Parts: sequence; C-alpha cells; structure tokens
Amino acid sequence: MATVKITALDTEHPSRLAQTRIRIQIPRQYQQDPIISQLATRYHLEINILAAILGANGKESGWFDLHLVGTEKNIQDALVYLGDLNINIISDLETDGW
Repeated sequence: MATVKITALDTEHPSRLAQTRIRIQIPRQYQQDPIISQLATRYHLEINILAAILGANGKESGWFDLHLVGTEKNIQDALVYLGDLNINIISDLETDGW
C-alpha cells in the first residue's frame, strides 16, 4: 500500500480532524460494490469526489480522485480496508488534476 500523507486540520488538537487526497483505481470486479459508500459509513469519513473516470459499459476499472476528511485513525483504517481489497491507491497527486 502506498504511503499517504494525512494533514491535521486542527493543529491545536491533531487527534480531531485530518484530511488527505488520494486517487484510487477500483477494479471491474468491484463495480457493483459500494466501495466509496463503505468508506463514509464504516469509517465515518466525509468524502468529496473531485474527479472520476469510468470505463464504457463497465468493462474497465474506475478511477476516483477523492478528498477524505475524518480522524487520522479513521482515514488510516479506511486505507487499510482499500488495501485489503487490493485497490490501487495513489497519493502523490498534482493539484491541477489528471
């Protein structure tokens, strides 16, 4: 699993909210599974989908550029969940997009 930089939003209370931006590749076999929804509900994360690329007719993997906000522990746990599913995580993103 890639090393992901997580930034505290409240520097006086770093155990509170943190954020990170990742890009994930969801393989075709998970197309019918609510992977992103699970991140929000299981790990209590606020998720903003910044961009997405989906293959035509569901024949290819889907790529999602995500901004995650939650506690550092919840973000780390969510990243482990994605890793357990063998979902490719890219963390070194350029700010100007794809």
